Amino acid sequence: MAKKTVASLQKKGAKSFTKAVKMVKNESGSYSFKSEIVPKDKVKDFLAKK
Repeated sequence: MAKKTVASLQKKGAKSFTKAVKMVKNESGSYSFKSEIVPKDKVKDFLAKK
């Protein structure tokens, strides 16, 4: 299944995408991870927002 996902993201004319993972601190003090597949030029925006 992973091969189909990667192949569909790399179609001709599509932007290049990357998976961004961010550590988020909860109110209780524990950490969790938030991940998204975003275009390469939007990675800094994803990591900057809270």
